[in-house]
Amino acid sequence: MSQGPQPRTLSEDELSALLGTQQFGTLATNKRSGHPHLTTMAYHWDAAARFLRFSSTADRVKVTHLRRDPRAALHVPGGDVWSFAVAEGEAEISDVTTVAGDAVGRELLDIAPGPVPAADRAAFLEQLVAERRVVVRLKVSRLYGTALDFGTP
Repeated sequence: MSQGPQPRTLSEDELSALLGTQQFGTLATNKRSGHPHLTTMAYHWDAAARFLRFSSTADRVKVTHLRRDPRAALHVPGGDVWSFAVAEGEAEISDVTTVAGDAVGRELLDIAPGPVPAADRAAFLEQLVAERRVVVRLKVSRLYGTALDFGTP
């Protein structure tokens, strides 16, 4: 009796490609109690450097958790409910952007989910300062995930 298709472990290249094709995932940080704190995040994957970067505000709970315990994981769904990638690592938090166009603001501009037109950049950078934005950089030390290939022999 057949049990149906079995999950297939994704290779490093497949995992990296999955991270590169998506832009949203669920970030897990650790509460003081030890329980996970989960939040949906837009992210930017740098495969060569093995870094995930996120934009956040300095006063968010996830930033507080990561300052206390930098261990985190990002779960990213694949093209179907049966495939996923998880990136684990340790996070660092940038300084708060304080001057429109400073190094942190330029990094945030680089990882914005969509292109910011040149005419809107000054206002965008000023908004980042007003929101007290930071960059969360997750240095990925482990990737894992699976896929369930239906219809393949």
